Amino acid sequence: MMLVDSHCHLDFPDFDAERGDVVARARAAGVGHLLTICTRLSQVRRNLDLVEPLPDVSLAVGVHPHEADGEGDVEVDRLVEIAAHAKVVGIGETGLDYYYAHSTPERQQASFRTHIRAARATGLPVIVHTRDAEDDTIAILRDEAGAHGSMRGVLHCFSGTRRLAEAAVELGMHVSFSGILTFKRAEELRETARALPEDRLLVETDAPYLAPVPKRGKRNEPAFVVHTAACLAEARGVDPAVVARSTSDTFFRLFDKVPTPAAPCV
Repeated sequence: MMLVDSHCHLDFPDFDAERGDVVARARAAGVGHLLTICTRLSQVRRNLDLVEPLPDVSLAVGVHPHEADGEGDVEVDRLVEIAAHAKVVGIGETGLDYYYAHSTPERQQASFRTHIRAARATGLPVIVHTRDAEDDTIAILRDEAGAHGSMRGVLHCFSGTRRLAEAAVELGMHVSFSGILTFKRAEELRETARALPEDRLLVETDAPYLAPVPKRGKRNEPAFVVHTAACLAEARGVDPAVVARSTSDTFFRLFDKVPTPAAPCV
């Protein structure tokens, strides 16, 4: 049985002292691939240096909405240029976060649209962060889908409403669940996870944040994605092996620039 951690942040300083051990523990736990996310263009080279020696780790590159003011104007051509690297398999994370307001809504929205257009230009999936911004997120996704009528990507670390999840799925997007799914008060989120199509679901850690039960309160790491996958399986009333196979297959279908493992997901 193999799992994929579809979203983590291996470059964060939380892992500086034992990054190699963290990746090794993920492998030992059955996590066959990791997607680490670069959230600032100023950190691209550092992230490439991190992933280039690791065949089972890929990279997505973008400007997190918190960084939309500080990172300056993002250009489609720059994202396309970065995405030409063999290890870069996704655009983002991007999106809208009105909860913390680290960047103005206007700058976040402009950056979000730029990332969507870069994703379409490269054929890579866009990775979307959204918090306290559901109406604007849906509106921008629908607007940018435009004549295409669809959007290729994923709402990561999903903690929103069923309305948002279903709007994303209607556009062709995917929904990724993190350790939040395991929290005691997340029954509404688990109901959403039960309702969505199997082939649109992913699992992630968002490490070093949001460690799942029974690791809550600790620094999160990719090996812990097994607990989120087990919770998703329980919520959907299926064997954990079914979730492992389906979420892994979905990951490699969506992030199709990632070489598919020689061994099938079983």
